[in-house]
Amino acid sequence: MQIETPYLMFLGDVPDRLAAKTAYGIVDWRPEWCIGQIRLPGCAADLGIPDLTLDEALAKGCRTMVIGVANAGGVLPEHWVAEIVAALEAGFDVASGLHARLGAVPAIAEAAARRGRALHDVRHTDETFATGKGTKRPGRRLLAVGTDCSVGKKYTVLALEKGMRARGMDADFRATGQTGVFISGRGVSIDAVVADFISGAVEWIAPAADPKHWDLIEGQGSLYHPSFAGVSLGLLHGAQADAFVVCHEPSRTTMRGVQHPLPSIRQVIDLTIQLGSLTNPGIRPTGIAVNTQALEEDTARSLLDKLGAEYGLPATDPVRFGVDGLVDRLIAEFPETAP
Repeated sequence: MQIETPYLMFLGDVPDRLAAKTAYGIVDWRPEWCIGQIRLPGCAADLGIPDLTLDEALAKGCRTMVIGVANAGGVLPEHWVAEIVAALEAGFDVASGLHARLGAVPAIAEAAARRGRALHDVRHTDETFATGKGTKRPGRRLLAVGTDCSVGKKYTVLALEKGMRARGMDADFRATGQTGVFISGRGVSIDAVVADFISGAVEWIAPAADPKHWDLIEGQGSLYHPSFAGVSLGLLHGAQADAFVVCHEPSRTTMRGVQHPLPSIRQVIDLTIQLGSLTNPGIRPTGIAVNTQALEEDTARSLLDKLGAEYGLPATDPVRFGVDGLVDRLIAEFPETAP
């Protein structure tokens, strides 16, 4: 699909920042595409870009209204339908990363057809995938795994791509979620793939490559999350990961959306090695990425130092403090991929 830019970001009336993580991700990594935002009363998220009406956004050149929301189940609230129809009537295309298909809502489908506007359901693909085979393929692959969902897995691999390329390494971000697809222009929302084909879809996303090449694969959910572990396991097997970075948010005690306790970093490392060795017996951890946004800088640095010493791995906040240590460890573990 070809989604026309620039974007008007639609946030609806989401209750918190995490519910709008799709929009935040696009703004953070493609700010030049994001001209403004449109919010409904009660919205608790703010992207820090101008609030615009539909007419104002059109006057500034916006082409597509992006529904920048990732809610539980990927549903489209009924009271948003009128806003989407109004955007289509005004002349916008509409793109969504929700599970719910835009065209399945009669009022939206009718408005798009009448106005000749495009509907993009980024979470869905027409690609046909084989079942995963787990056969060794050339090239190197790193997977971001997590103690929970929404802890920074996508940001970690995007930061790694930037850092590795700056040092002359051959590395590509591979999107496995709707936000990543918006950012990269390629990939598959793995959580929308029929379960039997999840690992095969990941093999398609990160195929055989040059032995020095790194595919940096966006993780999803957590192996410990009762809602999403099935997706995380299929992703792990299909990635056939040589290396993994554990992503963590230190202020949480339970996993998002459930009452189950947050697993420890050690538990995630051990289970990832145990399960990942099915398709790559050489899988190993190469770093810890911590989202320290809620911590003061001194506290954050102290925590990272403690985790690094405890696990014998480089620990960093990739956005706040960079990824040099993570890249150094990859080169040390896989010297053949050095520039």
